[in-house]
Amino acid sequence: MIIVETIDQARQAVAQARSDGKTIGLVPTMGALHEGHLVLIHRCLDECDFTVVSIFVNPTQFGPNEDLKSYPSPFETDCYRCREIGVDLIFAPPVRQMYPQENLSWVKVDKITDHLCGTSRPTHFRGVCTVVTKLFNIIHPQIAYFGQKDAQQLRVIRRMVADLNMPVEIRDCPTVRESDGLAMSSRNANLNPAQRRQALCLSQSLNLAGELVNAGTVDCAIIIEAMKAVIEKQPDARIDYISIVDNELLQPIDQIDRAAIVALAVHIGSVRLIDNIMVDPAAKNI
Repeated sequence: MIIVETIDQARQAVAQARSDGKTIGLVPTMGALHEGHLVLIHRCLDECDFTVVSIFVNPTQFGPNEDLKSYPSPFETDCYRCREIGVDLIFAPPVRQMYPQENLSWVKVDKITDHLCGTSRPTHFRGVCTVVTKLFNIIHPQIAYFGQKDAQQLRVIRRMVADLNMPVEIRDCPTVRESDGLAMSSRNANLNPAQRRQALCLSQSLNLAGELVNAGTVDCAIIIEAMKAVIEKQPDARIDYISIVDNELLQPIDQIDRAAIVALAVHIGSVRLIDNIMVDPAAKNI
């Protein structure tokens, strides 16, 4: 496995693989790798000849009062895990490589970013789209892999790629959960034991939403109120949003009359967690 820090080194390594006729796959990450990341990486390893994992905590997707400084960065452990499963290249640039000067050029996707995380994090997706575009321009993967836990991010990236005719296929993998239902997240490491137990309210409220839809409830206000009641029982929980949106442009809906996404963001203490499920009254499943 090769580990590089500079853009030129990354391009050279990928160019050699491409000249050998290999299919290039990219898994963009911010490090602190968990099983959710590993599912993406394993799929990339299965489907591509040359797997690149980027590890870069992107400062431009954090707001001024967010957790950039406390974001976990166990780089040596991440490298060990990647080496053990057969990753070909880790691209781990310092900030000065990706942003050598004041950044004046940004990639922005409208409408899909208006709600959910876009409301409380207004510059977040601008930072995400810009850094992903940079990674695509550096690595030129044929395929890139993203998790469904970040449902809004996934749809934003898909639309960006389609609208800008980027020559990369976006593939997604289902949310990976702990045995008790908590969605795996690098930020889980920042929860203390009591907060870790309280964090189960996210998946519990989503499970309740799925049960209500399966039982025939389609009024979004009723479902959201039921979810709030679950979350508000936890002393350290503070709701950022609970929303039910359509599956394409992520616009809020009043009635679940088609496939939709139930999404939420909740602060457990100082740690902000997100989660979501798909619901479809016709399918009767979640």
